[in-house]
Amino acid sequence: MPRADGAHRAALVAAAAELGGIDLLVNNASLLGPSPQPALGAYPIGELERLYRANVFAPLALAQLVLPRLPDGATILNVTSDAAVEPYAGWGGYGSSKAALEQLTAILAAEHLALRIYAVDPGDMRTRMHQEAFPGEDISGRPEPEESVPGLLALIDGELPSGRYRARELSGVTT
Repeated sequence: MPRADGAHRAALVAAAAELGGIDLLVNNASLLGPSPQPALGAYPIGELERLYRANVFAPLALAQLVLPRLPDGATILNVTSDAAVEPYAGWGGYGSSKAALEQLTAILAAEHLALRIYAVDPGDMRTRMHQEAFPGEDISGRPEPEESVPGLLALIDGELPSGRYRARELSGVTT
């Protein structure tokens, strides 16, 4: 479970500052929510609040802590999902939280033009969280998470403008 408390965030930022500063923030922690995922019309509000705390508020709170410390050209990379832009039945909690994260990312990018601020969809992956989203299904045919790494590195190491990207479409991109 991702750590979404303020003391933990402050400790992370302080540790990074002590090690020489911050030029990259990757917000990758996430919660799926109940599994199997309930329809949005029946989604338990307490669970939805928990999801938003982890998937929206915690990344924003961490970004707020690091923004004053980031040099021009630094990067914030928020890992999102295709569920943020595709309306999958039963994915209302997770998808809407990732959509909110994408909108926060876009606004931060508009407000901080000297930074590179990305929302990135890593694509389907063979992970524990993805298996939880599809209980009882065989997801062994899904790509390993490592297949998204070249696209993430293209964003981190490159000079692409702030925006929303799909990691696997960036593999091999040079700037």
